Amino acid sequence: MEEQRVAEFLNNLPPDSGATREALGEIAKMLERNDIDIAEIGRVRRVSVYQTVTKDEDGEAQTHDLFGIQIDPRWAEGPEWPVVQQGPPIKVSLPKSSKKPSGWPCAVILPDIQIGYFRRLDDDLEAIHDESALSVALQIIKDAKPTKIIMVGDNLDFCEFGKYRHTDAFARTTQASIDRATLLCAQLRQIAPEAEIVWIAGNHEERLPNMLLDNARAAFGLRRGNTPESWPVMSVPYLCRMDEFDVDYLTGYPAARYWLTPRLRVIHGTKVASNGSTAHKYLGTEKTSVIYGHIHRREWAERTREDWDGAKTILAASPGCLARTDGAVPSTKGATDLDGRPLPIVEDWQQGLAVIPYDEESGEFVYEQVPIRDGWAMWRGKEYASES
Repeated sequence: MEEQRVAEFLNNLPPDSGATREALGEIAKMLERNDIDIAEIGRVRRVSVYQTVTKDEDGEAQTHDLFGIQIDPRWAEGPEWPVVQQGPPIKVSLPKSSKKPSGWPCAVILPDIQIGYFRRLDDDLEAIHDESALSVALQIIKDAKPTKIIMVGDNLDFCEFGKYRHTDAFARTTQASIDRATLLCAQLRQIAPEAEIVWIAGNHEERLPNMLLDNARAAFGLRRGNTPESWPVMSVPYLCRMDEFDVDYLTGYPAARYWLTPRLRVIHGTKVASNGSTAHKYLGTEKTSVIYGHIHRREWAERTREDWDGAKTILAASPGCLARTDGAVPSTKGATDLDGRPLPIVEDWQQGLAVIPYDEESGEFVYEQVPIRDGWAMWRGKEYASES
């Protein structure tokens, strides 16, 4: 091993150093004697070889070879692994304005996407979000021509920063997740050029600032120089280039919320109950209708109560999710093989989205649940199949 390191070191030396390979070999040995690991040398800046003459005890001249070497350590060139950076720049060519459909405008609600990846044994990335479900959702958005697209949160999984135990298969996947989320912002803007696009922060998006506060507090809130109004550079909206695609990011889970009408708000949510009863938890505390995410299940319940002006009906509904439902997403039920790759399991999750025609003046709305199964859906009599 040491001979191999010496050989690699010699090959990295400047070709114009003027030193003989025999002398360079002595330099390599000198580094080892001084406990300088050759493997940690990043660049050799200069090598100097010269001689000096001294007299021994008998007065005889003795020639000595002297060596000088200037090196940079390998770490001075920066880390060998890629650091987290913005998603790729994407140029969006917006189509010409098309005629809006008559009647009420509509909003499309996109629930928990959980964008993320793990590495297969061949080191290729495999998504834990469902590209086929996303493909169907994008087709429906294109046909619906919504005035608003509301993403309820947990659109990025950030499994590397999560509380669930994860294996090396999930390591070094955050950058790929940010890149895919950036592309999603571009895709939404491309197919809905005039829509208001809102991304509500969920508990998974909060994993990024929480990681900074726990492990790198000094980096929390850092911005580019002299841009006090910009997003912090280690934040979801900055990394995903949301300003470039005119995507509004609502921070502060669980406080973040969006009022679609005075009678309906959209949140990520905090409540979880089994057997499809989360909706009833919301109905027990809410005074207005609410659409929520977080649970990855399709739920819909309503209650009618007496109010001062008569009967009042409120709705609580979850559109489901756009993540994989086969165990790929790290969860309390997740399992992995001995290589750390997710094993198939049955999650009590269902995929889908919601389309909501609404009237801002009256506050009325109609909730249209659109189930997605195996990359297929039907909405308003038209079939949609995955193109991915």
